Amino acid sequence: MDPQQRASMETTSKRYFDMAARGDSAALQQNSIAAVAASFSGIEAAVKENQSAFSQAEATVRSLYLLTAEGNEPLPKAEFLCGVFGATGQTSNSAVFVLHNLPPGKYGVVTLNVSKSQDARTLTLILQQIGSDWKLAGFYARASQIGGHDGAWFAQRARDFKAKGENRNAWFYFRQAIALTAPADFVSTLATDKLYDEAQTVEASDLAVNGSTLDVSAGGTTYRVTEMFGLGVGNDFDLVVKYQASDVSDTYKTFQNNVAVIKAIVAKFPEFRGAFDGVAARAVEPSGRDYGSMLPMKEIK
Repeated sequence: MDPQQRASMETTSKRYFDMAARGDSAALQQNSIAAVAASFSGIEAAVKENQSAFSQAEATVRSLYLLTAEGNEPLPKAEFLCGVFGATGQTSNSAVFVLHNLPPGKYGVVTLNVSKSQDARTLTLILQQIGSDWKLAGFYARASQIGGHDGAWFAQRARDFKAKGENRNAWFYFRQAIALTAPADFVSTLATDKLYDEAQTVEASDLAVNGSTLDVSAGGTTYRVTEMFGLGVGNDFDLVVKYQASDVSDTYKTFQNNVAVIKAIVAKFPEFRGAFDGVAARAVEPSGRDYGSMLPMKEIK
């Protein structure tokens, strides 16, 4: 890109960051492309969630890319390979973007590092060029640390778990390392590619991950677990377990079921005691409605 394009995208991204830091969702919506402005609730919620972290924080440009989607129709899967690639794939100066249903046009992807005391985050903005302006087409904020620990720390803990033969713990920690290293799910770099490769060496076949399910029994009842993942909550790193339920309207009964699932998971995989601060179970109806409960690890007997 030419210097003028770069400067324009940098200036626009920082202006949109300032709007988010003020909690000015209305101004962001006014400066969005039509499709985003018409369905703005997700970005509005993200602005509210991150405003306290963004307020009075310092934002610096981490990376900036210019993407061109050609053709006359939206691209079902637009893949952009940016920067220098070597014989084995990505290098320290490359990135890959995969965006779905992308209309033709010119886009900027700008990632800002946002630092405020011990709360480190990234904000990745997708900008679309409309005339001479860069309009907001995507807003992705995420923490880059959990409890003061970054992706490199989680990766090293994953390797430590692997060395002890605790591959399940290692897999969840590698996945968290990837999430903290990548600024958004549609971006991959040399660092995230290497972590993906490491994670594949410890992926367990007996976990409810990557579309697999897991049946656990408690009190004569079998529960089908459909999803398991790590989640940073404040300074804690918890395990979230989702399972199928026919009805969650009786919250007392569902709470009891949640506790049963939590205890059954920890009993089945006792190594989790050394990796997670707590376990949360979420009963999910076919409609998608759910009800969750969480227990600190020390209370799981």
